[in-house]
Amino acid sequence: MEDRMQAGPDDLGKRAAWATLKFMAFLAVLLFACAGTLAWWQGWLFLANFCGWSIATTLYFYRHDRALLERRMRVGPTAEREPAQKRIQLFNVLVMMVLFVVSALDRRFGWSDVPWVAVIAGNLLIAIAFLGFFVVLRQNSFASATVQIVEGQRVISDGLYGIVRHPMYAAAFPLAVGLPLALGSWWGLVGVPLFVAGLVARLLDEEKHLARDLPGYAEYRSRVRYRLFPGLW
Repeated sequence: MEDRMQAGPDDLGKRAAWATLKFMAFLAVLLFACAGTLAWWQGWLFLANFCGWSIATTLYFYRHDRALLERRMRVGPTAEREPAQKRIQLFNVLVMMVLFVVSALDRRFGWSDVPWVAVIAGNLLIAIAFLGFFVVLRQNSFASATVQIVEGQRVISDGLYGIVRHPMYAAAFPLAVGLPLALGSWWGLVGVPLFVAGLVARLLDEEKHLARDLPGYAEYRSRVRYRLFPGLW
């Protein structure tokens, strides 16, 4: 096991708290700097919703599954081991930036007139996405933020994994759609097709590695036919 996996709970808690705070600060600065104003109730509501779920999820897994939390903290293009995944994740990070920046610029320049009902619906979609993430992570303690096989990993085939092979990615769809709506932007939705393209590219490449390196995955793939949505794909 790596040195970080051997770190004590207090060290992990500090690193998780610091990483969460840095991300929240970065996100707040990015959004309000691009929006050019603090008078943006949609932005504040989004931050409360998004960051609240992030903090709650982090606290839960700090208390109940620290090995999973440790794996989930290694994230982003530089954390990936496979060159293809590094490129895919770089693309995905840039697409997420597009979703945030375009939505915030929409607020600055007044491109959209999104009703409050759609804003609330966007926040509900974000909540649904985080609930999906939470259920998946509870069912699959091996779910890291990078494409890798860890010691003792086995195929998870019950729960949501008995319905689709990649429920975590399926849960990301309401997040991508909900994010621009929650920020009060129609134009932010233009980034959703790019998000889908990056997600599909990551999924297909990940499946190649799982089928090759994870015992039992090839059989699981033949038994559970659908990747993301039952009856569709």
